[in-house]
Amino acid sequence: MKLFVFLITLLSTTMAIAETSVLFIGNSFTFGWGSSTRYYRADTVTDLNNEGIGGVPALFKAFTQQVGLDYDVFLETRGGSDIQFHLDNKLAAIGQKPWDMVVMHSYSTLNPNDPGNPDALVRSTAAMTDFLRSKNPNVAVYLTATWPRADQVYRPGNYWSDMPLAQMAKAIRQGYDLAAAAPGVAAVNGVGEAWLEAIASGIADANPYDGIEAGKLDLWSYDHYHASHFGYYLEALVVFGNLTGVDPRSLGANECAGFELGMSPAQVSALQEAAYAQLAKESPSLASKVQRQQQDAPLPCSALMGS
Repeated sequence: MKLFVFLITLLSTTMAIAETSVLFIGNSFTFGWGSSTRYYRADTVTDLNNEGIGGVPALFKAFTQQVGLDYDVFLETRGGSDIQFHLDNKLAAIGQKPWDMVVMHSYSTLNPNDPGNPDALVRSTAAMTDFLRSKNPNVAVYLTATWPRADQVYRPGNYWSDMPLAQMAKAIRQGYDLAAAAPGVAAVNGVGEAWLEAIASGIADANPYDGIEAGKLDLWSYDHYHASHFGYYLEALVVFGNLTGVDPRSLGANECAGFELGMSPAQVSALQEAAYAQLAKESPSLASKVQRQQQDAPLPCSALMGS
């Protein structure tokens, strides 16, 4: 009888893990505009808009597979949009499932018409979390604080022109911290701060307008606005670590997605270190959780082929 109860409990736990659903709501910063990640492994995730997008959600999916986790990953994205756009136009798609986890972000300047003002982000986040919680009261929402845009900082005539790159990242994070007061928000993904970590540690170049220093990565795409595949990879690592509690360094230098995107083992390892550094700073409890995590070796890339 005890064995039977144990087996039922084990089966229930396994099914619960396998049925964990994650929805990504965002714009080009989620779907990977300007990089090779845009259509990366699109067959491993479900695009609710049927546009064949892989992007950051597919990178996240690949990471979870490699450490033996089973997440059912979906995305709903529209270029140039803020959260209010999804509220106004996409609730039919978003509301089709009671999601377990939702990862979302708004426009890259907090407000496309009033850069730096978080008020619209705070309101739309609260409205979206209310809607998500009407479908599942226990949904865990993660807000992604996006990266500082080089075009906004280094070109004249913008709100953040001639300010330090970190100033834009700080302002974006502060806006998301305010929005995180909404019921249902579990945490903020500090992606912009992970970019600063990569720059401060010498992994990435700080200013693509004056050329990329030898041996450093360019986290931005060719428009110096969106991310390169290095930048989206770093974004996905932060989201992965925050949602799962798994140390992104456990993926290893030979991690499959990085290999498939043409990164060297040294580049993959360096980006994992930057993601970990940011995750460990978020809170003592998160840092200790990440440090305690013991994972088996990631699956070989061949195990993901065709998946």
